[in-house]
Amino acid sequence: MSDAKLSFPPEFLWGAATAAYQIEGAAQEDGRTPSIWDTFSRTPGKVLGGDTGDVACDHYHRWREDVRLMADLGLRTYRFSVSWPRVQPTGRGPAVQRGLDFYRELVDELLENGIEPMLTLYHWDLPQELETSFPSGDSAGGGWPERDTAHRFADYARIVGEALGDRVRMWTTLNEPWCSAFLGYGSGVHAPGRTDPAAALRAAHHLNLAHGLGAQALRSVLPARARLGISLNPSAVRPLTDSAADRDAQRRIDALANRVFSGPLLKGAYPGDLLTDTASVTDWSFVRSEDLAVIHHPLDFLGINYYAPAVVSGGADPSAPRHDGHNSADHSPWPAADSVAFHRAPGELTAMDWPVDPSGLTDLLLRYTAEAPGVPLFVTENGAAFDDKPNAAGQVHDPDRIRYLDAHLRAVHKALEAGADVRGYFLWSLLDNFEWAYGYSKRFGAVYVDYETQRRVPKSSAYWYAKAAASGRLPDVED
Repeated sequence: MSDAKLSFPPEFLWGAATAAYQIEGAAQEDGRTPSIWDTFSRTPGKVLGGDTGDVACDHYHRWREDVRLMADLGLRTYRFSVSWPRVQPTGRGPAVQRGLDFYRELVDELLENGIEPMLTLYHWDLPQELETSFPSGDSAGGGWPERDTAHRFADYARIVGEALGDRVRMWTTLNEPWCSAFLGYGSGVHAPGRTDPAAALRAAHHLNLAHGLGAQALRSVLPARARLGISLNPSAVRPLTDSAADRDAQRRIDALANRVFSGPLLKGAYPGDLLTDTASVTDWSFVRSEDLAVIHHPLDFLGINYYAPAVVSGGADPSAPRHDGHNSADHSPWPAADSVAFHRAPGELTAMDWPVDPSGLTDLLLRYTAEAPGVPLFVTENGAAFDDKPNAAGQVHDPDRIRYLDAHLRAVHKALEAGADVRGYFLWSLLDNFEWAYGYSKRFGAVYVDYETQRRVPKSSAYWYAKAAASGRLPDVED
């Protein structure tokens, strides 16, 4: 039963989130060229079932229907990403106006329905040409390990800012740069599929630099009312035991998962232990003295994406399976951390085999309240995949997701009570969609999508969430 005292502030924003490549489709329409995810998903063996985002949820053609869904559910805000290759096909040069027009029309429709847009500039769909061009002459590849990519991102940010700055108030530069760097260039389970630990660390730095340069570019063209942030996916890293070895494993993974981004973003420096830990991989000579001041750009808010904690210990067996919450692969996403073992946290698992542990969300919100004093927080992603299927009447009941949302919103409320300045919550995701290397096999949506017909069916969780958004209180949870 719900707690009558458990209510959220009247100004709290209740929203949902999506990403361009996961929902838009129209992969070759109106001037759009391939992104690294188009190339990766079309490479045999990279994505389950050979799925691609070529059609996805066909949001590019059905966006009016999707905005009506949001309005019917009473969402107050919607976080979406812009497809970089739809707007600037080669990652360089002038914009394709038809691409920008799509987002102009989408934003206008959101505003007409009383829905505040939060625009994410980069949710992993780097234009393929930036990955396969080599400005430095590095034959191993371009992309985020290249400094030039950060400057290309700043140009792109300025283009989008000039086009939509009169309509959009909330902007995030990057979504989950950890995934872009360490899954894309370290373990290779995400696009572009490279497996080079040194490249992963270079990518992390140039993503940080891209945030700083992009924020500067946006500030130069946006009105003063605009608010700029970034969405990180920090990890609630916990030691398996209180032993010195396990505490050191926690420290080492915390540096790679969290402080590699929060250090330069919030403090203007990379943590010394990270540099020492990874000295066998790289000397960090790609970091220039002026970079850190650029990265340490003032934030108007910080986005926190959370799904599950990490449990670690020292003394790993390199041949043992990893339970680090990511696709298993022959290559680790954790440079110079072969001595660390990952363990599955106890409790219920989602369809992703991720443990359900809302306490990690409270911990992270309080941690970043302390580390970024005065900076408002948003939960920019939180949700779960379950094996959702329509019943004989065509309805989709998902009580597990309702329990998940209730528990995690209670975790947000606990952080609020403890002093965290949390301004809103974005459910991941509005729609079932292309779930990266898992293809269409995992369903995170509050709205069921029949991929054959593109019919949308709000699940029970969507109606439960709509009641929460309307009242600012959590409805009863029923089986």
